[in-house]
Amino acid sequence: MDEEFAHGLAELQEEVEAAEVKKMLGGAHDRSNAIVTIHPGAGGTESQDWAEMLLRMYLRWMERRGFKREVVDRQPGEDAGIKGATLTVTGEYAYGLLLAEAGVHRLVRISPFDQAARRHTSFASVFVWPELPEDVDIVIED
Repeated sequence: MDEEFAHGLAELQEEVEAAEVKKMLGGAHDRSNAIVTIHPGAGGTESQDWAEMLLRMYLRWMERRGFKREVVDRQPGEDAGIKGATLTVTGEYAYGLLLAEAGVHRLVRISPFDQAARRHTSFASVFVWPELPEDVDIVIED
């Protein structure tokens, strides 16, 4: 009976957490698909490598969440990493969940590309937009 109670309690906890997320994601576009771009900041190879790490991390997160994803554009860096990437993410609440990731991400590490093994700070920016339908009426006021 204890095992059955523990199992029921775990299921209830999952349902409550899912309901909390849906309540939190009540914005106008939160249920929409998302368009994500990743760009390295200043710093050359270091930042390009960091941008690629972010891309791989997001792709794995999307796979675990069951989102369909497509890399629309990927520009490789000269030595390592990427110069930029754009991907579309399809799934319920994709935009709402990814919106929290928008901004500048920083990584401090001992560089594998530096012969002196110094610490380097790398930056990469992540932008997230909702995918809008094609038949949107746009009104521009004077």
